[in-house]
Amino acid sequence: MTSSSDKDLNELDNTGFVGEHGRHCHSSPAAGGPEEGGGTGHSGTKLGYTVTDVPPWYLCILLGIQHFLTAMGGLVAVPLILSKGLCLEHDLLTQSHLINTIFFVSGICTLLQVVFGVRLPIIQGGTVTFLTPILAMLSLPSWKCPAWTQNATLVNASSPEFIQVWQTRMREVQGTIIVASCFQIFVGFSGLIGFLMRFIGPLTIAPTITLVALPLFEPAGDMAGQHWGIAFMTIFFIVLFSQYLKDIAVPLPSYQRDKKCHYSPIYLFQIFPVLLGLSLSWLLCYVLTVTGVLPAAPAAYGHLARTDTRGNVLAQAPWFRLPYPGQWGTPTVSVAGIFGILAGVISSMMESVGDYYACARLCGAPPPPQHAINRGIGVEGIGCLLAGAWGTGSGTTSYSENVGALGITKVGSPVVIIAGACAMLLSGIFGKVGAMLASIPVPVIGGMFIVMFGVITAVGISNLQYTDMNSSRNIFIFGFSLFAGLTIPNWASKNSTLLETGIIQLDQVILVLLTTGMFVGGLLGFILDNTIPGTQEERGLLSWKQNHEGGMESSQLVSKVYDLPFGIGTKYCNVSWFRYLPACPKRLSCDKRMDELKAAGQKNSVKTSLERNSEISADTRI
Repeated sequence: MTSSSDKDLNELDNTGFVGEHGRHCHSSPAAGGPEEGGGTGHSGTKLGYTVTDVPPWYLCILLGIQHFLTAMGGLVAVPLILSKGLCLEHDLLTQSHLINTIFFVSGICTLLQVVFGVRLPIIQGGTVTFLTPILAMLSLPSWKCPAWTQNATLVNASSPEFIQVWQTRMREVQGTIIVASCFQIFVGFSGLIGFLMRFIGPLTIAPTITLVALPLFEPAGDMAGQHWGIAFMTIFFIVLFSQYLKDIAVPLPSYQRDKKCHYSPIYLFQIFPVLLGLSLSWLLCYVLTVTGVLPAAPAAYGHLARTDTRGNVLAQAPWFRLPYPGQWGTPTVSVAGIFGILAGVISSMMESVGDYYACARLCGAPPPPQHAINRGIGVEGIGCLLAGAWGTGSGTTSYSENVGALGITKVGSPVVIIAGACAMLLSGIFGKVGAMLASIPVPVIGGMFIVMFGVITAVGISNLQYTDMNSSRNIFIFGFSLFAGLTIPNWASKNSTLLETGIIQLDQVILVLLTTGMFVGGLLGFILDNTIPGTQEERGLLSWKQNHEGGMESSQLVSKVYDLPFGIGTKYCNVSWFRYLPACPKRLSCDKRMDELKAAGQKNSVKTSLERNSEISADTRI
């Protein structure tokens, strides 16, 4: 990676933000892929910091906090949704402990994924795809909550009886997640998911990524609908900063040895649009809460926009609490929930593969090679194993909303995500911090999601640029896959009784698969694209590969981004059998490497000659 210490201008002269005389500006590098020190993604988007750059430490901290805040809505939502099934609806303190636990585990899983997994700047957090089978399991007669736990006046959160009620359910959830995670670990590290990627092209990736975000319009709308005024204000701020004010530099004080203290123009609005938007909207909600403008009655419209709706949690939460494996007891396992969780694992893997491609596209990295995808899915399985051991109530997966944040901030450095993971760990340890962050008003999060999911939808559709969209074949495949990915889950969720076979485990598998839009659309796109006759060029596979292969520079960039860290496989553990492992990069022999270098040199020589001739022609033209 390119360290910020190599930069000359007050540690900020990344070509994506700083121009002459310390002026921060956008870069416009030559075609040929992302370069160090600022460049463009495969979509042509100008990046301030690409996947190989290391921004200054203070930018990493602020951008990392922004990513944490972006993921926080999804992180907090998982334990809150599960609280009713776990009989914790009226135990706010335990809910805050679950929130701290999911923060802590998500930080660990994010570090593992960025350092050892797919090695892209992508956040790991609790997955919604696990919630449906978990809630289905908890709705079984043997696990239904006693009636007295639904009455707030009868609940004593510190009583041994109540603790036994919710912890037995949590331990059951933990056991099923741990068993299901072993399947994901096998699929990843065995190379099975990477083998399938040989048959996945733009017509499979496009509906999969698009359907990651499109079905979320309902929860995003519900959250924003708690107070549309606050939600639209959040949207207004994010759009204003990321689109209209992105080219306006703000002079900020900085220090340099030769210039001492001086002012340096920085494009704050471009790199911190989400953080600034959330902060201003949050501050507005606080002012409206203090002045009594927002209603105090829980049933009144706009009550959830108040900043004190979870004030009890903030007061009761301890300052320091370290989550640990088995904190709720020894996990138990039953066959009833395993098959349903497996369906959630399959859907989560499909979503994550789409997120890998979207993330690589937005952060200026080449598409992930087969070994990186294998490793990414395997590490996500390890993340689910850790989530089950710690007891978050769900597994972990890649967060699509943070992929959307990359498209807005134009900062694709993995170091930023590492900083965000550290912020998660600290929030998980310090209970007051987690409780405070959990108090962000619901409509503020909803407004942010509307912007983020819109970006993810557009990223999915943009993959069609590689295909021939004048072909009726391709139009049919994409249109049918996308529409079926919306209609089939909608019907299945409303008519679940018609899908009952009499076998509870099978019913859970069928219901989870058919209600997951990204799985339905991606599977249909995969089947149709590989069975309906079409040329490689028509399917977009040629331009897909040509765009991603490039020359020797691209090959070097793939190695730099996706190879194992700390010299594993090159300087250390460099054994002959290492390259045969599905999760490890394949090394070329010396002869093949020399041939590739010669070919790349000849190609560059011809390219340089053509450019020189073009310059001469331009100079002599009247």
